[in-house]
Amino acid sequence: MSTHEIDAQRVTELITRCRKEVDDGLLPSCQIAIGFEGEIVVDETIGDADPETRYCFFSATKPFVAAAMWQLLSENLVQLGASVSSYLREFAENGKGEITVEQVMLHTAGFPHAPMGPNVWATAKSRRQRMADWRLNWEPGTRYEYHPTSAHWVLAEIINEVTGEHYADEIHRRVTAPLGLPRILGIDPDSQEGIADLTLCEGEATPDELEAVFGVRSMPPSEVNDETIIRFNDPETRAVGVPGGGGYGRAADLAGFYQALLHNPGDVWDSAMLDNAVGQVRNKLPDPMGIPANRGLGVILAGDDGMTNRRGLGRTVSPRAFGHNGVGGQIAFCDPDTGLSFGYATNGLDRHQIRQPRRGTSIASLAANCAV
Repeated sequence: MSTHEIDAQRVTELITRCRKEVDDGLLPSCQIAIGFEGEIVVDETIGDADPETRYCFFSATKPFVAAAMWQLLSENLVQLGASVSSYLREFAENGKGEITVEQVMLHTAGFPHAPMGPNVWATAKSRRQRMADWRLNWEPGTRYEYHPTSAHWVLAEIINEVTGEHYADEIHRRVTAPLGLPRILGIDPDSQEGIADLTLCEGEATPDELEAVFGVRSMPPSEVNDETIIRFNDPETRAVGVPGGGGYGRAADLAGFYQALLHNPGDVWDSAMLDNAVGQVRNKLPDPMGIPANRGLGVILAGDDGMTNRRGLGRTVSPRAFGHNGVGGQIAFCDPDTGLSFGYATNGLDRHQIRQPRRGTSIASLAANCAV
């Protein structure tokens, strides 16, 4: 039993803050959920949506994939130090033969923007051929740069290879189904009713604004752009189940998942593996903006260096808090010190590079403070 409790007044302040974005016309809708002591204790939908509306999680999907990998690691079906090519022979092409599973999970593998588009992502054969064609941007293990989608295509293919089952099916069988959560990846077109369409919100930061806040006049290039974001409205894309960002569900599913990471109901994971995955920083390399990664095996840890907000976890969590957000403002984390977990999802994708992260910092900070 936790020594903390959820403060109703602080929950009201959080909901009011989230409602303001919708009332001001900045976002069409959002959901927020708080988990505590194994239960969802706050579940609120705001704007043009209903309580059963599902949202695209984008990169908040990644820990669900990692959660299946933790099981495979504890079952010795996969080894962290093994080369990817020992599971996927084709991957060794173009100098990639020594890249390890761990480097892929830590985003130090050296192929951050390797392409995997709709023309090839539908079958294992075409995916593996595309992976064979990938080339390195830098020597694996020497740098950290976020791999928005490429790394998790590799993890998905490893799951396929060692289990003999489709990765989306296996993630549901191993992770979401045992936790009583709905399937989040590979949503059949007949089951997509109630998924909120994504909307691009107007307004981008000026170069002067970027320089004042980040010290640069333009943000680093990324494969995540308007075109790729809106593609996740496409029924075929939803059905594929893009492992690095194509999960769909409710904010309560995010909060429920992170409650499970705190409590491990039914021993879904080996306890030592789970503690290691979410409690040990394995990658402290700086990102292109100079912020230490503070990555575990599939999640980001808050740390005690005063940069928790730059990692998407707000300013009020403990150093042991961990989570993983998604593009456009999706928030997902938990704090072992208080027992609180939080999920926030929206279909309004704010392109303003300063307003959106500031919103996330504010909401995450208020959410973490709900546990007293």
